[in-house]
Amino acid sequence: MKFDLHVHSEHSKDSNSSHRDIIEVARRRGLDGFAICDHDTVEGGLACAEKALELGLEITVLPGVEVSSSKGHILVLGVKENIEPLLSPEETILKARKLGGTVIIPHPFKRSSHGIGSFEGLDIDAVEVFNSRCLFNSANRKALEEAKRLGIPGVAGSDSHIPEMVGQAYTEIDAEENTVEAVLKAIREGKVAPAGKNTPTSIILEQMSGSAKRKIKRKLFGKS
Repeated sequence: MKFDLHVHSEHSKDSNSSHRDIIEVARRRGLDGFAICDHDTVEGGLACAEKALELGLEITVLPGVEVSSSKGHILVLGVKENIEPLLSPEETILKARKLGGTVIIPHPFKRSSHGIGSFEGLDIDAVEVFNSRCLFNSANRKALEEAKRLGIPGVAGSDSHIPEMVGQAYTEIDAEENTVEAVLKAIREGKVAPAGKNTPTSIILEQMSGSAKRKIKRKLFGKS
């Protein structure tokens, strides 16, 4: 099965992707599912899962969150409660485990996206070794090398902030069935393989431009 394990929706301040648009692009690209990982909130993932059910579509939405730890971002999948930001990575992961979360380190060596850097010694299930939003692949290569050295499974995600990016990168998951529980179990068991391709530079620049405009608007008018 094909899952994009790193997608942002309109519940992230730097994204304008509606849940309906995300679902439509994911289906068009042949995904079996995806994870919504908005910044420091689980609301988007829970709402998107409801939207998929409302539309009666056979696509699995993994609820998740991209938590801002004190050293960088951490993906937590399968949780329904927010985790306090700016805790240490160890504290963040401990809280994630108490909530039953599956823990993935995204883009660890991409500093511009708040990569955590070294993940050695952390209690994690997988590392994002291919992030399609990287303009250059050096950060992805380093993540892959470190994951292999430490014997940690590697996954992939688009880090999509606009619908056009969904599914550019994805993870092949050998799960027993296409349910949230079975897919998360397969990730924890390392039954995964990264796949996909880099997002075209023009699309990345489009996303960055839109994000910058929203930041300026918020500063000027106090709106998202």
